[in-house]
Amino acid sequence: MFIETIPEDAATGAVADYYRHQRESWGFLPNYALAFGSRPDVAQAWNQLNLAIRGGMDRRLFELATIAAARALHSTYCTAAHSKFLRDVCDDEATLHRIADDPSGASLSPQDRAVFDFATRVATDASSIQQSDVDAVRARGLSDADIANIVYAVAARSFFTRVLDGLGAQLDVETAHAFAPELLQSMVVGRPVATA
Repeated sequence: MFIETIPEDAATGAVADYYRHQRESWGFLPNYALAFGSRPDVAQAWNQLNLAIRGGMDRRLFELATIAAARALHSTYCTAAHSKFLRDVCDDEATLHRIADDPSGASLSPQDRAVFDFATRVATDASSIQQSDVDAVRARGLSDADIANIVYAVAARSFFTRVLDGLGAQLDVETAHAFAPELLQSMVVGRPVATA
């Protein structure tokens, strides 16, 4: 991390509560939690926003859009974490491997490719999106609510990745070890994995 953070053993009050919740959720204290140690109120607001977006849409659609955005934003942390969720929560290892083999998303099903392309475009240049782009996603069977949810997921991911990368948080070794080395390497799209 580029800033001095509050160590877990020195945390008190709201910071200690936040760290404890993160440890309970992950089984370890993730590196990203330290980036929010000085502002547990921001962490809480982020959690509420993220859960509202994720909870209001299909989980697999959320993970696919989030992975596309994370890759476009060069976030190793979020690419790996959400690839793990795609595999473990959505039970979709096949899509995980298709993205690893071809990070452009070209080998995905037509609907998934439309989602992946659209999320990537929103992440890289939302101002370039035109009605025709939305119509193309709609033509692949997604509703207007689905399309709005993709945009919400990408916009939220932009905030989170910028916090992590701006403060120097690196992917946890615990998450990295959830993947075979060659698969993990396909997810290193920005900062390297932490060494300890």
